Amino acid sequence: MDYTVLHAQVILDHLGFSPGILDGREGQSLTAALRGFQTSRGMATSGKLDRPTLEALYPYRALRPVKKLTLDAAALRGPYVNPLPKDPAAQAKLSALAYTRPLEKLAEMFHTTPEVLVELNPGGAPIGVGSTFIFPNALPASRDYPADLREDWKQTLTDLNVDANQPSGDRIVVDKSESVLKVYSGERLVAQFSATMGSKHDPLPIGTWKINGADYNPKFHFNPDLFWDAKPGDKAAMLPPGPNGPVGVIWLDLSKEHYGIHGTPEPQTIGRTESHGCIRLTNWDAARLSLMIKPGTPAIFQE
Repeated sequence: MDYTVLHAQVILDHLGFSPGILDGREGQSLTAALRGFQTSRGMATSGKLDRPTLEALYPYRALRPVKKLTLDAAALRGPYVNPLPKDPAAQAKLSALAYTRPLEKLAEMFHTTPEVLVELNPGGAPIGVGSTFIFPNALPASRDYPADLREDWKQTLTDLNVDANQPSGDRIVVDKSESVLKVYSGERLVAQFSATMGSKHDPLPIGTWKINGADYNPKFHFNPDLFWDAKPGDKAAMLPPGPNGPVGVIWLDLSKEHYGIHGTPEPQTIGRTESHGCIRLTNWDAARLSLMIKPGTPAIFQE
């Protein structure tokens, strides 16, 4: 793990140019995030941590790359489901498609993976109330969420360390060539997220759509007729809500039928795998996006 890279990732994450998971490693998601940040500052878009970019990030150096924190009961609160069945019929019988264990919840809370938390905390100390661990610094500056939001959604935002202070966007652009979702205010790029979009079976629907609205902590209607990879014999089922559900913690409905922008149970795959035509973000980025836009926001899908 490169702490210079991790520090840059943490700053970019706080500024709304998400590098995906915070892991201290270079890769396509960090390159895309750097290009987005550079574009927003009118810089040459090298996609690299070059000297001009390091100088532009320098004013935010107070955002340290890691934080040492003591776990409390709220951070470890479940429910947990382990093992989590993969069969939709079995999932439909559960009360929630919850995290499988506290380590998984803590990883999403700090915008990373269980493997990175283990790397940051060698020695295998037990996870429990009062235990102290090192985390990527994804802590928000504010949790003063809009008063009209549902209490369960506020709790989800808290659990994902989503900052209440977000820029307002008047349109989004989903760019297939860059595997990113961009948020604009006028002509200014104010945020960008790595995204997974479409496949050869369900290509990205190029065109201009709009955001109809948001379904927070949604249930998911599994219809095998809409899934090219459904198994023979699969039947329709209503799956319970939860971060490990097919669409994660939120569904932003699009005016294109059956399409939406949503979270994922596997944040490490964003930008690297196929989707069923929809736009997948990490749970924390999808939740953050919901604070930036409103119903009626144009959504432009382009090659």
